[in-house]
Amino acid sequence: MFNYRILNGLVREKRSLVLTAMFALMFALTAGLAACGGGGGSSSSSTSSTSGSSDTSSLPAGPTQQPIAATAANTVAVTVNSGITNATPNIPTVSVTVCVANSTTCQTIANVQVDTGSYGLRILNSALNSTMQGALPKVTSGTSTLAECTAFADGYTWGTVRTADVKISGETASAIPIQVIGDLATSSVPQVCANIGAAQNTTSAIGANGILGIGVAPWDCGKNCVTAASSNYFACPNGTNCSQTAVALTQQVANPVAHFTTDNNGVILQMPPVSNSGQASATGTLVFGIGTQSNNALSASQRFTTNAWGDLSTTFNSRSLAAFLDSGSNGIFFADSAIAQCGGNLGAFYCPSTALTFTTTLVDQNNNSGSISFNVANASTLLGNTSFFAFNDLAGQFGSNSSLDLGLPFFYGRYVYYGIDQTGTGGTQAPYVAF
Repeated sequence: MFNYRILNGLVREKRSLVLTAMFALMFALTAGLAACGGGGGSSSSSTSSTSGSSDTSSLPAGPTQQPIAATAANTVAVTVNSGITNATPNIPTVSVTVCVANSTTCQTIANVQVDTGSYGLRILNSALNSTMQGALPKVTSGTSTLAECTAFADGYTWGTVRTADVKISGETASAIPIQVIGDLATSSVPQVCANIGAAQNTTSAIGANGILGIGVAPWDCGKNCVTAASSNYFACPNGTNCSQTAVALTQQVANPVAHFTTDNNGVILQMPPVSNSGQASATGTLVFGIGTQSNNALSASQRFTTNAWGDLSTTFNSRSLAAFLDSGSNGIFFADSAIAQCGGNLGAFYCPSTALTFTTTLVDQNNNSGSISFNVANASTLLGNTSFFAFNDLAGQFGSNSSLDLGLPFFYGRYVYYGIDQTGTGGTQAPYVAF
């Protein structure tokens, strides 16, 4: 995901729900595509295997941590498979229950994407039944309906802000603001929002029934949206004629984990190791709380203090970049002109003639550093097996050239910890990531 940045007057959210709309077409065609190959070569920070583009056997082994069983009240199973669209790889999903606050009127929604690079729950209106569509109360700004335009790397979501109880496994966040995506007419989309890119207001566009943002921030915009000039919130009289408006923290879409009664200081996303050539599916575990239960002790070898939105820094290919760990990105994304891009239906995904391994050093807010490595295989070969949806070496160039987006491939075989920023709510815990 991308950091909150001011974009055309809006706040740009740290998130990359990458290339999902394209994958339905791509997966239908990939089986007939030849491997791209070509003269990508490697940069000074990479090493290449000596095998052909379809051979990943000489890549170094990845991390091998296995997730714990998702049997405790503070755990929920995370699934990567063909998903709701049967089209998009590396989409980790969980089931989330949404209730009218202090009520038994509830609905459990499957296939909600786990996104550690954004903040707050966003559910597609089309995934809600008619009872829930009418029963979830809308948040208002004065006498107007409050709506949000949330900017992602590949477009935006648009919809009203509602109040709901959010339940995941045995944890509950009571009466928090969520976004319902796609419940307003397309004609109501403000031009400043439409300028961001394509609408991501449908299941096919998102690749899931919603987005569960559980990164390091407790709210999705924070102080940036307390003034109207930089707000991504809009007051919509009668659901139309929407104009940017200032929004207090209590009305902003909230990270559910930060508002749990217990186990609210962070999460651990545990994904299993997968083969370098990919596999059909993978099942991990999302653990709530860090150091709050016997099953969530912090046992990472590297810990990094981030900025408010989860960013670190790195020098990669002789350039200074922002770096972030983002389960909502289905590949590892960075710019490297020395690697051949696939082109065609695979666009800017990388298709190196030989598999590559990269290393770089992450640096945190306190100037602490640690080395990481990741692999890049030929995307055309990987995605040519249309029954495979879990890949640890899928990569490409997408989004900002000034960032290293360590997407879901980086998570396989690791426990990745996210400590939620508590400094703005009376606590001392600064935001951090660890693995």
